[in-house]
Amino acid sequence: MENNNKALLWLNTKFILGLAIIISTIIGAYVFYQIRSFDNTLTVTGSASKQVTSDHVKWVGVISRVVKIGTLKEGYSELAKDLVFTQDFLKSKNIGSDQIVISPVLMEQNYDQTQGPERTYTLRQTIDINSSDINNISEIAKNINPLIEKGVVFSTQSLEYTYTKLPEERVEMLSSAVKDAKARASKLAESSGKSVGQLKSASSGVVQVMSANSLDISDYGSYDTSKIEKNIMLTVKASFTLK
Repeated sequence: MENNNKALLWLNTKFILGLAIIISTIIGAYVFYQIRSFDNTLTVTGSASKQVTSDHVKWVGVISRVVKIGTLKEGYSELAKDLVFTQDFLKSKNIGSDQIVISPVLMEQNYDQTQGPERTYTLRQTIDINSSDINNISEIAKNINPLIEKGVVFSTQSLEYTYTKLPEERVEMLSSAVKDAKARASKLAESSGKSVGQLKSASSGVVQVMSANSLDISDYGSYDTSKIEKNIMLTVKASFTLK
């Protein structure tokens, strides 16, 4: 008798599980149908890219001197002479004063050097050169021997190449990216026997400005300034109606 009850219980459990699966399948199919009928859209991502040449360069240079606390005044005077030599050098290379920004002198105590009876400090002054003559500035930055020969401690901190027409390019590339998205949507729609209708919405992704032939992208966008030749890439998420 006990065996018969266990068998009956097992059959009832199996029946209930089977019924639940059937019901959930019917509900799932109904929900899917409702979603398709109320939101008959297809969302895809399109992209556009363009190679450009930088049209602006920012050359950041630094002149410096290490001085003792007792010769601080003389150190400032020597750094002032270094600045004059640097300005004359830049002028001889046809770099105008309107292209140069000179920062105030910064003084830092040196902690990583063996200190004698007197503490030592480093005096630094930053010089920014902004120009559209990229080739000229790049060549000058490679050859600063005239400054070194005069005892000027000059070092290049960075050469930053940028493209100033990026906002205009972005507008044109948005249109190209939407066209690319529509082409992709059409291919996907064909597989289901439908065609793409009107554009319902579009949102632009981040802009990637990379070195030419680079694939170094970021979720937050990127802007590489180390190379003159650049590749701009832009993505768009677009939704189209299906018909």
